[in-house]
Amino acid sequence: MNILITGGAGFVGSSLAVALKTNYPGYQISALDNLKRRGSELNLSRLTKAEVQFVHGDIRSKEDFDTLPPVDVVIEASAEPSVLAGLNGTPDYLINTNLLGTINCLNYALRHKAAFLFLSTSRVYPIKTIEKLAFVEQATRFALAEDQSVRGVSAKGIAEDFPLEGARSLYGATKLASELIIQEYNEFYGLKTVINRCGVITGPWQMGKVDQGVMVLWVAKHFYEQQLAYIGYGGTGKQTRDMLHVADLYRLVDWQLHHLDAVNGEILNAGGGNEVSASLQELTRLCQEVTGKTIPINPIVENRTADIRLYVTDNAKVTALTGWAPRIGMKQIVTEIHDWIQENAEALSYVLK
Repeated sequence: MNILITGGAGFVGSSLAVALKTNYPGYQISALDNLKRRGSELNLSRLTKAEVQFVHGDIRSKEDFDTLPPVDVVIEASAEPSVLAGLNGTPDYLINTNLLGTINCLNYALRHKAAFLFLSTSRVYPIKTIEKLAFVEQATRFALAEDQSVRGVSAKGIAEDFPLEGARSLYGATKLASELIIQEYNEFYGLKTVINRCGVITGPWQMGKVDQGVMVLWVAKHFYEQQLAYIGYGGTGKQTRDMLHVADLYRLVDWQLHHLDAVNGEILNAGGGNEVSASLQELTRLCQEVTGKTIPINPIVENRTADIRLYVTDNAKVTALTGWAPRIGMKQIVTEIHDWIQENAEALSYVLK
């Protein structure tokens, strides 16, 4: 099998590329990336060591696809992933990457009759609807209540039939727009496609920042003994997210690659679910336990633009269809991230400190 992974030097793309090449040495894996995100250059040696072919290119440029060889599958893992991106009134890079870039990827796949696996996001679900959901304030977290007035949500989390009307951030809008175009290519061009709406993906080799990659950011700030803040919702740190280890995501992608007909045309939520979730408060305690360090965390009462109180994935559909469910728990994720930072502390300091 020949596979092109876009965003292939990013956290998710490089992790999938290395895992695929390791598990299937006979596959030809190519990783296309523009190396814009700081720290992505650190993944090049990992790709080379795994014998993944790196191609320096940009999905915004149609010409960059002209020299690429035919492939059997395109895994579209590229993105400007920040929820805050474009909100300052300059959305061009965001739109050109997350929407127009995806269309370039689709046309490349169509040209070579390649299947198309798209990594979307839970951020396609609208902010105001999520914020109005019934929730329970527990001692250390916010949790979804069982009884809801909105379809597609329960105490188990948010499912694929959650309403899509309303604003969701420019980032979420570009991903949803890409989903709609992908469905058109599937229906009218016969392109085999699958869309995975991922929750918070995390793990070693993620270059975490305030607006994207919160779990790595939290572990790194503890490791380097710097300050953090609980932003919004009273500054209590009860905001809750589920976390999906990138190795668990790989297991799903691996299954889909080898059972394309079973998932063709599907849209699937994929996240940690309640079993692999944490509030910022709970994440802080895990970081203290694993790193042995306690750092100052300042409460900021005011909410941040485009933030949400909680998001947890309902994995019922993807589990029923594929048998997949996440396996790696919160403490193991924190431990793996800590160990990775510790082993690469000097090289990572300019990105994570």
